[in-house]
Amino acid sequence: DNEITNDKVMLGVTVVVENHATKKDMTFKLVGTAEADSINGKISDESPVGKALMGKKVGDVAEAILPTGDTAKFKVISIG
Repeated sequence: DNEITNDKVMLGVTVVVENHATKKDMTFKLVGTAEADSINGKISDESPVGKALMGKKVGDVAEAILPTGDTAKFKVISIG
């Protein structure tokens, strides 16, 4: 059952999140490590933010520890 559904964040989906600190929307596409390209909004499911977002649903808040050591919170706005 590899069907992509839009009810939770998983590999291959595009997710719009609100950055808790800046209140700005950001769009990420979750991809495998080999396809990751942060400049173009493609983040790996193994990156700190990607890992935090995996399995989340619209309205959930994901917390990620960034490479800087800071904690970032992202609220899931939409999954597509």
